[in-house]
Amino acid sequence: MKKTDSMSTPEEISERLYRFDRISKTYANLDRLGENEWKEYKAVGYLAVDKVLEQQEVQEAIDALMEIIFEDAKGASIQFSKPSSELKTNEERELAVRKVHQFVERDDRLKHVAYHPDILRAAESILGEKPKLAQDMALLKPPNGGGEKPWHQDMAYGNLAYDKPVVGVWIALDEAALDNGCMHVLAGSHGDGATPHYAVRDWQLCDSHVAVEKDVAVPLPPGGLMFFHGLLKHGTPYNLSPKRRRALQFHYVGESAVKLSPQEYKRTFTNELSGAEC
Repeated sequence: MKKTDSMSTPEEISERLYRFDRISKTYANLDRLGENEWKEYKAVGYLAVDKVLEQQEVQEAIDALMEIIFEDAKGASIQFSKPSSELKTNEERELAVRKVHQFVERDDRLKHVAYHPDILRAAESILGEKPKLAQDMALLKPPNGGGEKPWHQDMAYGNLAYDKPVVGVWIALDEAALDNGCMHVLAGSHGDGATPHYAVRDWQLCDSHVAVEKDVAVPLPPGGLMFFHGLLKHGTPYNLSPKRRRALQFHYVGESAVKLSPQEYKRTFTNELSGAEC
């Protein structure tokens, strides 16, 4: 799509680029995952689990994030949708937060989740070797207009561009439902390989290249999570509901993986060398 499509309303973008009538299956807990389930992960590129974190762990993670946002960032990075100097109240501040990252070494409650032994064991099953944490972030969609994250592949972001697959872990802290920006995936799309991204509404796949008819929504309860391949095409629509949608996202990579060179990254994930247009 041309960049003029960025002028579309949130409602129009959600209607055109996402579907809400195909719902992913989920597994009750990590104990249900065995050899067959990991084969399924390799085939479709993702796997969703209803409960991994206990209620107390979820609440502690929320409390930690809110403290970083409202009280003391402790050296973590916060991305706002408008200048923080314009934000006079806690409500205004929360509504403007898009992302919090680099927090794992700043708060033990969040570090506990990133290094949760059950999550690490699952990541090792996927990667085939001991995982190392490559990225930590919290993704927030405030009520009544939390922003879209357009369709993309996570490994198209330079810090996750490795020579071996990265595994993402997306953890719901609030209910992630159809109306407040749950994850959407194109099952099996990691098999397409690396795809060029463009700066349109974000660093994203070209809208016209997204097979929307294959979209599967992945609602999750608080404490549920989704494992997904770093090349899986996925996105989250706007949150137009009155509910919060807060999530943690971690990426893990095998210990033997190495970063792509800048030239290889450009060749793989951008149009700089091909000159192709969106």
